[in-house]
Amino acid sequence: MKEELLKALKEAMKEKDDIKKNTITCLRAAILQVEKDKQITLSESQMQEIVAKEVKKRKESIPEYQNGGRDDIVNNLKQEIEILEKYLPKQLTKEEIIELVKESIKNTKATTPRDMGIVMKDIKEKVAGKADGKVVSDIVKELLANN
Repeated sequence: MKEELLKALKEAMKEKDDIKKNTITCLRAAILQVEKDKQITLSESQMQEIVAKEVKKRKESIPEYQNGGRDDIVNNLKQEIEILEKYLPKQLTKEEIIELVKESIKNTKATTPRDMGIVMKDIKEKVAGKADGKVVSDIVKELLANN
């Protein structure tokens, strides 16, 4: 992914696409910062988790800018999200997440909402970068509450 990002950055510079250039630069910096802090080389799935966090940050800030009447910033954020999503794997549908959660509940023999941590730990790798953690968490809560 790092080589892909570097190639896209060079392309954005040639095209003089500032939004793309700034977005990719920000993403590369986030990845390199984690590698530097933890003194490790990130795997593809770990890099995808960082991309997902960057997308989530932008999505969460859109309503604030909309309320402030800053449509220019909202448009920029939407373009940044579009650019970042190219580096994420196909996102899981709600139905696919529900199936994975049911499988994890069965594997961990979880029965009550108290077992949520065990289920989340089991499912984390399967959904990394492919689903929003909040959505997964809500589904786990719902299914364990109905057991």
